[in-house]
Amino acid sequence: MAESKHIPSVSVNYACNGSSKKSNELGMRVMQERAYEKRGEQYLLIKSPPASGKSRALMFVALDKLNNQGVKQAIIVVPEKAIGASFNDEPLSKYGFYWDWAVLPKWNLCNAPGEDGGKINSVKAFLDGSDKTLVCTHSTFRFAVDRFGVEVFDNCLVAIDEFHHVSENPDNKLGAHLGQFIARGSAHLVAMTGSYFRGDAVAVLAPEDEAKFETVTYTYYEQLNGYEYLKKLDIGYYFYSGSYADSILDVLDPSEKTIIHIPNVNSRESTKDKHKEVDHIINELGSWQGVDEDTGFHLVETAEGKTLRIADLVDDEPAKRDKVAAALKRPQEKNNRDHVDIIIALGMAKEGFDWIWCEHALTIGYRSSLTEIIQIIGRATRDAKGKTHSRFTNLIGEPDASEAAVTDAVNDTLKAIAASLLMEQVLAPRFNFKPKKAESGPTEGFDYGEAGYDPKTTNVGFNEAQGVYEIEINGLSEPKSPEAQRICREDLNEVITSFVQDKPALERGLFDSTEAGGETLPEELTQVRMGKIIREKYPELDDDDLEAIRQHAIAAINLTQKAKGIINKNGDGEPGANTALIDGVRKFAMDVRELDIDLIDHINPFGEAYAILAKAMSEDSLKQVAAVIAAKRVNLTPEEARDLARRALKFKQERGRLPSLTSADAWEKRMAEGIAFLARMKAEAGNG
Repeated sequence: MAESKHIPSVSVNYACNGSSKKSNELGMRVMQERAYEKRGEQYLLIKSPPASGKSRALMFVALDKLNNQGVKQAIIVVPEKAIGASFNDEPLSKYGFYWDWAVLPKWNLCNAPGEDGGKINSVKAFLDGSDKTLVCTHSTFRFAVDRFGVEVFDNCLVAIDEFHHVSENPDNKLGAHLGQFIARGSAHLVAMTGSYFRGDAVAVLAPEDEAKFETVTYTYYEQLNGYEYLKKLDIGYYFYSGSYADSILDVLDPSEKTIIHIPNVNSRESTKDKHKEVDHIINELGSWQGVDEDTGFHLVETAEGKTLRIADLVDDEPAKRDKVAAALKRPQEKNNRDHVDIIIALGMAKEGFDWIWCEHALTIGYRSSLTEIIQIIGRATRDAKGKTHSRFTNLIGEPDASEAAVTDAVNDTLKAIAASLLMEQVLAPRFNFKPKKAESGPTEGFDYGEAGYDPKTTNVGFNEAQGVYEIEINGLSEPKSPEAQRICREDLNEVITSFVQDKPALERGLFDSTEAGGETLPEELTQVRMGKIIREKYPELDDDDLEAIRQHAIAAINLTQKAKGIINKNGDGEPGANTALIDGVRKFAMDVRELDIDLIDHINPFGEAYAILAKAMSEDSLKQVAAVIAAKRVNLTPEEARDLARRALKFKQERGRLPSLTSADAWEKRMAEGIAFLARMKAEAGNG
């Protein structure tokens, strides 16, 4: 019998103030209004989570470009045919807007029969005509650009939905085409995504191209905080031993509306027979009563006498699966909570799938990327009447030394932890960090009193006008250039993503850290490793701006992690809506009296994750993971030595001497080792 253990990674409470669902006089919600304000930009990038209304935001912007800005036509590009329905006709004037959104049936190529070959000619026919809007897949669009070139799209709006499918990798055709459009400069571009980072850690856009886009950012925190009903989101990782099929009822509650994603047949967790896995899940849930003739759903009676309606999207038989898929999309059933209870899928029911009643997204096996996890979590974060709590669960096989795939298991473990840390950042409120000045007191725009903060004793305040928490930190460097300021204001999550997806950082931070009995000091992660990542990510910025970005990013991830640790340690129970994380930050600030960047650099960003992992995994499994990582450990690389030497020079400027190899301070000693390493390299090169 398998046994599973839970990592209670993330639990976030929200205020439910209804703001994200309120519309203005033009029928626009908050994010849509924010995007519409920048409708005049030639290149617009909308970063907004699933279910926040990106499709309609695009309609508002596109209609203004077509009617007021002289743009000839609008082409909407989606990753798969099913998402094309998001751009069906909308009577926007009914809600106060100036025009309605309409796509003639023949120009919604997502609904057209046949392969891309015929649809490519349809794109050209559309461009040669006078109709205004067309919807097609990424694939059709790529082939059309290949055949006709970018110039045929001059003075058109090209809107790319689920923009994270693009990357600057030369092998990414859509990314290459985007570069051609930007170089030509004759088309308008709107890019939309719910997760602006890719699982392969390749940038979506080259920095010089991204700089040309005006960005609209609407965070997960803003969206969920402004819902009417959904108050709490939990994200948990469970490790199991044995077969996942024997552990599934440990994490699956039949009373919750659930999407189950079974593992890919090539993954370590798969039994290699996906149909038997579905059968096993159904049998675990109860007694099969047959199939509903109208929908194709399985009917399963539980031990309590309830009949579950289960949709199987794994079945390979086209007629059966198409019938089930069609039943799930029926517009008349969208508001019917009882239409279906559980959906079992493999590659479907992720990106763009809209089931507002979903309360639990259960995924077996680590998925290929953080982007995919964000999309799956998005299935459970729709707001619906009576739905107050939702959760995401990832069921992952615990490493077992007897398995040939133990290294793969370790990689899955690391990826799961990275995803957990990133989701913590994605779901957190926005922070605005400022240097603390000796004379600083209450700041205009801070609502200290209502939040219960004393400006004399805390560094934390809430800027209501900007909707961000402002935190003062002693010794914090400020970004100087406009681009560095933009990165610190808008893109810290992208920086943190690169850091926590960096395998050396994860491995050393978790299993070679001083907390884990290893040798890696926190500063090697916060200063050396993060510094390297930021230099590679923003090579055009100077050293002062790079250091400012590094400090802001480390402050964001460490304050979030430290706050979580304080909440967990104090056992505060169920916190009030919207307060848990920031209360933890405030307690941390109070504990140390004043926040200091040197103090923050001295915290291992992965320390809290290791503490949770140690509780969730067996001692043997932890040792196995540590052993796999130790076997490939490199003590110091030339690049790390050069970074240590740079920091040693700063140390000398501040203290009038170089770091000492005999210092009792471990970080000073490590910087001295960096200088010694470079000296040996230079001597060996001279002798050679």
